[in-house]
Amino acid sequence: MNSATVSAGRILRPTRAEIRLSAVRNNLKKIKKAVSPARLLFMVKANAYGHGAAGLSRLAEREGLAWGFGVSSVEEGLALRADGIKGPVLVLGSLYPFKSFVEAINAGLIVTIASLDAARQVIAAARKLGKKAVCHMKLETGMGRIGARRPSLLKIYDELSASGSVEVAGLYTHLSSADSDPDYTGAQLSIFSETAAELEARGVRGLLLHCANSCAAMNCPVSRMDLVRCGIAAYGLAEGFEPALSLKSSIVFIKNVREGAFISYNKSFRADRPLKIATIPVGYGDGYLRRFSNKADVLIGGLRCRVLGNVTMDMIMADVTAVKDSAVGSEAVLLGRQGAAEITAAELADLAGTITYEIVTLISARVPRVYVE
Repeated sequence: MNSATVSAGRILRPTRAEIRLSAVRNNLKKIKKAVSPARLLFMVKANAYGHGAAGLSRLAEREGLAWGFGVSSVEEGLALRADGIKGPVLVLGSLYPFKSFVEAINAGLIVTIASLDAARQVIAAARKLGKKAVCHMKLETGMGRIGARRPSLLKIYDELSASGSVEVAGLYTHLSSADSDPDYTGAQLSIFSETAAELEARGVRGLLLHCANSCAAMNCPVSRMDLVRCGIAAYGLAEGFEPALSLKSSIVFIKNVREGAFISYNKSFRADRPLKIATIPVGYGDGYLRRFSNKADVLIGGLRCRVLGNVTMDMIMADVTAVKDSAVGSEAVLLGRQGAAEITAAELADLAGTITYEIVTLISARVPRVYVE
């Protein structure tokens, strides 16, 4: 394994998340080509959807694969700056407490403004520091989360632009149903375009306009505008892109059990015949969900092996009866490919009744991220 970066010092436990840099690189290039001349805001919030924000942001900046980076909080933005990221970083969350504006401005982060209160607070923070703040305004078009409706947004712009302390650099909204409801998406885009046109009619020029997530960017050209905000496609969890992350471990214990033996907590599995059972050091403390109990497979020796019994905090057990050469130290793939077999994030999401985003973002901090070419 050609390890480029290991996120957490020495690795002693065999459980790790491997991220293929070539996959992320290829995905970012594919997005850029598809959406040009729009620019790419690489979404690295939530630790790059579980893939490791620091390593992937450095890759993208070093190789010119993104215009800038999207984060959810000031803390995430500060972490990127501490990791040496120099390019634009947009904080997409609503900032509170308002003193966080001071930290954001000092670090050169672009902040989201979605209310008059926030506008007044960012003006005050900029004047206190003697530095000009940079912001993007967020318009509410139907997501129902954060954002100002059009009349309020126009007042916000007037307040910010009159202050002389804040540069309004962009306007954006969030499409709630780009992957499921094109009519609703179209209505949201209409509200956005009408608002942008009204600002332009009032003499406002040069705003970066952005609406599109991965799905909209790839399937709805009119949504691309000046920037696209892509995460799930960049990590290969959208159709047509290369999955970048594999969750791997190794067998640490093997035992033979008799017919009638129980496995794991609450006796949720009972052997109906003699079985060979492998113990693997990964569990819900690592983000491997309890909902996978008695449902999910792991790959060992190129074969699918069923998880038996309840997933525990730190370990799972799997049936390796059919794996001829299984032994302590044998590789176990919980997410990803081994030989011709593959377990996808979509498969695990279906088992858990959730979405692929949750499968990867829940991989916990105690699992080292290892970057490989």
